[in-house]
Amino acid sequence: MARIPIALQLYSVRNDCAQDLLGTIRKVAKMGYDGVEFAGYHGHTPEAIKAVLDEVGLKCAGTHTPIHALDDENFAETVRLHKVLDTKFVIIPWIPEEMRNTEASTKETCKKLTELTKKLAAEGLCLGFHAHAGDMKPLDGGKSAWQLIAENTPSEFVMQYDTANGVDGGADAVQPILEVPGRAKSVHLKEYKGGHGKAVVGEGDIPWEKVFEAAEKVGGVEWYVVEHESEEQGPPIEAVERCLQNLRKMGK
Repeated sequence: MARIPIALQLYSVRNDCAQDLLGTIRKVAKMGYDGVEFAGYHGHTPEAIKAVLDEVGLKCAGTHTPIHALDDENFAETVRLHKVLDTKFVIIPWIPEEMRNTEASTKETCKKLTELTKKLAAEGLCLGFHAHAGDMKPLDGGKSAWQLIAENTPSEFVMQYDTANGVDGGADAVQPILEVPGRAKSVHLKEYKGGHGKAVVGEGDIPWEKVFEAAEKVGGVEWYVVEHESEEQGPPIEAVERCLQNLRKMGK
């Protein structure tokens, strides 16, 4: 099997990006990452960003796009941005709790997600959502939001699992991937150790080989996306390089 490319979720180095997004992208490229996943653009046009991506040989692995950016008045510009960046993955990073805190509210939300999935598919784009700890916990009907969203959205809707968020929510590190065959096209690699998700990838408790096996044999993964949210392991710009180095040592 061909090597799965590894991107960095730029939220990991958000302070660096706020000061100099384009310079930070260049630093990420020098580390050896294959791509980046965006979480904001800090005043830069997609054209300016794409020019730098092309300059340094990085791909856009997708974006974290707020759900309101898919409202009718914002939809065309959101589509244009993704086409300029040459990426198909439009990932909603956070669904408001009131939209997924009961079985009924989650199923109602799935109607909107289904509608948006079809609307984006017509533009050649793929909608998805990024899972948080709360999405793993059983709701009033016994199933989790993760399970309900998987059951009530089209098969092309991407279920972006986050390893640390999953474990933090009480899930097995791997099982949520196995529950969504062919739909874990983008997987967030975040380490978990000592009750929190602040460790450097490869220096904690996540069983990475099992994650990779599940993602590649069942999940249909197309991108691994490193996310590291803590400053406890030193400057984030240095920690994310360690994350990649550790993944390379694992053969990724």
